Amino acid sequence: MDQNLVMLCGAAVAIALTHTLCGPDHYVPFVAMSRAGKWSLRRTVIVTLLSGLGHVGSSVALGCIGIAAGELLTRLEFIEQARGRIVGWMLILFGFAYLLWGIIYWRRNQPHMHIHGGAHHSHHHSLLDVAHHDQPHTSAIQAAESSASEPPVAVRLTPWVLFTIFVFGPCEPLIPLLMYPAAQSSLSGVLLVTILFSVTTIATMLTVVLCLLQGTKKMHFTGLHSYSHALAGMIVMLCGLAINFGL
Repeated sequence: MDQNLVMLCGAAVAIALTHTLCGPDHYVPFVAMSRAGKWSLRRTVIVTLLSGLGHVGSSVALGCIGIAAGELLTRLEFIEQARGRIVGWMLILFGFAYLLWGIIYWRRNQPHMHIHGGAHHSHHHSLLDVAHHDQPHTSAIQAAESSASEPPVAVRLTPWVLFTIFVFGPCEPLIPLLMYPAAQSSLSGVLLVTILFSVTTIATMLTVVLCLLQGTKKMHFTGLHSYSHALAGMIVMLCGLAINFGL
C-alpha cells in the first residue's frame, strides 16, 4: 500500500474522532431528546446510528459527485460550509419550536388547586379523568387510557426531525481527505478513506451518546423533570447557535 495512503488513513481516523468530539451537535441533541422523550436504549442507538449514517452519507455522496464532475476542492468546501450554516439554523428553529412546545406541555399538565369544604386539594386533570366524569362507559375509559399512554405527537416526531437535520449536516473534513486518492485515480483509496472516516465518526457518536446517557442517569435533577422537554429544546437550540455563531 502507498505510504501516503497509509498516512492519509491514519489522518482520516484522527480527524473524524476530533471532528466528532469537538462538535457537541453530534451527540448532545440525541442525549437531550432521549432523556426528555424517555426513549429506550435500543431506540436511542437506532436513531443515533441512522442519523450518523445520513450525516456521513450525504457528504460522501457530495464528494463522489464532485470527483466525478471534476469540481474544484474550494467549490465543494463552499457547499459544505453553506450546508453547515443551514443545519445550524435548522437546529435553532427546531430547538426553539420544541422549547415553546415544552413550555406549553408543562403548563397544560400542571396540577390545579381546588377548594373543597375549606381544604385545598391539588388535582392533575388528565384525559382519563375527563373520560371518567363525562363518559362512564368502560369503552370510553379504555380509549382514554390508551390515548393518555401514547407519547405526544411532538415526541414521536423528534427522531425523524433529528435524522432529517443530520442528513443535511456536512462532514467538512471528509472532502479534502478524498482529494488525494481521487487525484491518484485510486478507487480503493477513496473507499478505504471513506469507510474509516465514516466508521470512526459513527462509532464516536454512539460511544459519547451512551456514555452521557449513563452519566445523566446517575444524576438526580430534583424538580426539573417537569421541564425536561423545554430544557431539551433549549439545549438543541444552543447547539445550533454554537454552530452558526461560535457561542
